[in-house]
Amino acid sequence: MKPIRIAMWSGPRNISTAMMRSFENRADTSVVDEPFYAYYLSQTGLQHPMYHEVINSQSTDPYQLAWELTEKPFNTAIQYQKHMTHHMIEKIDLSWVKSLKHCFLIRNPKDILISYCKQNTLTSERDIGIIRQAELYKEFSQHYHTPIPVIQSESVLQNPVRMIGILCEALNIPFDDSMLQWPHGYRESDGVWAKHWYRNVVKSTKFQKQTDSDNVILDQLQQKVLDECMPAYEIMLKNTIV
Repeated sequence: MKPIRIAMWSGPRNISTAMMRSFENRADTSVVDEPFYAYYLSQTGLQHPMYHEVINSQSTDPYQLAWELTEKPFNTAIQYQKHMTHHMIEKIDLSWVKSLKHCFLIRNPKDILISYCKQNTLTSERDIGIIRQAELYKEFSQHYHTPIPVIQSESVLQNPVRMIGILCEALNIPFDDSMLQWPHGYRESDGVWAKHWYRNVVKSTKFQKQTDSDNVILDQLQQKVLDECMPAYEIMLKNTIV
């Protein structure tokens, strides 16, 4: 099989790391964890937790990163790239994405906001990248004859066997039931930021349902951000593969 590079595009506080664990547990797959995080922080100056550690752990040159993600050899049949949509700031050159297989992972924005605000300070919608996600989906879709698969995290958590199988079919790779469970703990492939952001995931061994947020009341800024990003989320929701 010709080596395949898969780029999964998600916002923060989704099941993106669990999905990365799922793919990495395949014997034929290696993973790349948020390759543009240091670039994003270097461009925005946002003082995220472990700011200096993140900056020092990765290249901040977008052209070097693009080469690594499209040309640098890897020693497995599949490479799975975990990307955050908000890391792709508007001025970045995205011509390199045309050689990749893409998929998008979405989650209810209210759930994202509640989870995000437990571990970081919310400043604007840009922090969670949902509008940017819809923009990237529209832009990337122009390069392909078939629809790019979009999956909803809630659907994966409700029925992992079905949804992971459907995703593999959409990506034209064989389903592997090893994707349904993985050993707990950190990985060498984890970004340096894992110590702050991955505390729940490192305890996990499978996809686990998340806390219901229906009864949580948002503050004024959170509600403003939710109102801003809902139209973009609804566009993405209409394009889910099931």
